[in-house]
Amino acid sequence: MKIILTFILFLTHTFALTIQEDVWWKGETLLTFLDKHKIYNDIYFDLSKTDKELCSEINAGVKYQILYDDEHKVQQSLIPISEQMQIHIFQDTKNRYFLDIIPISYQEVTETIAIPITYSPYQDIITQTNNKSLANEFIRAFKRTIDFKRIRKGDILSIKYEQKIRHGKYFGTPNILGARVEVNGRAHYIFQNKKDKRYYDNKGRSLTNFFLKIPLRYKRISSKFTQKRWHPILKRYRAHLGIDYAAPIGRKIFATANGKIIQKGRKGGYGKTITIRHKGGYKSLYAHMHKYAKVRIGQWVKQGKHIGYVGSTGASTGPHLHFGLYKNGRAINPARVLRITKNKLTGKSKKIFLKYAKIIKNELTEQIKSSNKALKLTNFNSLYNISK
Repeated sequence: MKIILTFILFLTHTFALTIQEDVWWKGETLLTFLDKHKIYNDIYFDLSKTDKELCSEINAGVKYQILYDDEHKVQQSLIPISEQMQIHIFQDTKNRYFLDIIPISYQEVTETIAIPITYSPYQDIITQTNNKSLANEFIRAFKRTIDFKRIRKGDILSIKYEQKIRHGKYFGTPNILGARVEVNGRAHYIFQNKKDKRYYDNKGRSLTNFFLKIPLRYKRISSKFTQKRWHPILKRYRAHLGIDYAAPIGRKIFATANGKIIQKGRKGGYGKTITIRHKGGYKSLYAHMHKYAKVRIGQWVKQGKHIGYVGSTGASTGPHLHFGLYKNGRAINPARVLRITKNKLTGKSKKIFLKYAKIIKNELTEQIKSSNKALKLTNFNSLYNISK
């Protein structure tokens, strides 16, 4: 279902409205945002438990847009909380504010590019595409496979990837479908398996050696992960960016994998929360804790380390652990990763993968022979795109 924001209609009646793009700063919350712009915080407190949790998903550094009137009062604002959903704050004709959570409208393009190495893969990708996220994801994908110090000028890389575009800019993490890089004339490949979204080589061997353990003993899963779902009764979109494990207050919570604690404290609707950064671009979040174990921000913890106790703090109707998992800042379904236990594909899964990898491999090789230029975005057309 497509959502069209109403303030585009206002633009036909007045020319005093201005649109500003800003960055969500570290430590800012939706409540501090509302206070700063003199918006009654009832629009937050009247939200459901799930929507309060979603409002805690705003990441520091995310870019958002605000529409101001000629008195610099907020008319509308769009604040992304994931790559699919965003907070929409708006004012009606009676100057009353409302808050809703709606899908993000974006364009998605698929590109296949080839870039000769002149300096380094990382810098050359940025120079050719102006896409730093693509450069980062390329390095992550190959870092267990090749030694980038051995790459020389004249080697060539090629990438097939999907990229979201929002408001005239790259949005979210690029999704690399396959990539090829030469090292002293020898070609190395990685391919993403459609089923589990992990990287494999051209023989079906996993290049994403990352395994998780369920972080506690639980009674049942009270709420599953969903990115975007239209609720037929409520007539609105709902999302739940994690898994809720129902368990009694005081049940111990453990780190799902080795990593570094990067956040500890209250986090909006999530209440008492801990966030751990892991290798491979992963982060795990543990919310609604009753209290913390003896751990601190900056501490390195091993898988299975006791970090806290089940509780019901924040926007919670009963004791449970909300467990969130993120890959390169993107919320992903923990159940999909928790089930992964194999280092290589076998049987039918391998056969399907190898057939798909062969197609991508041919496209990457053909692109090297082509002179097509990479997509390179530089402008932000705010006046038009904020209405999407």
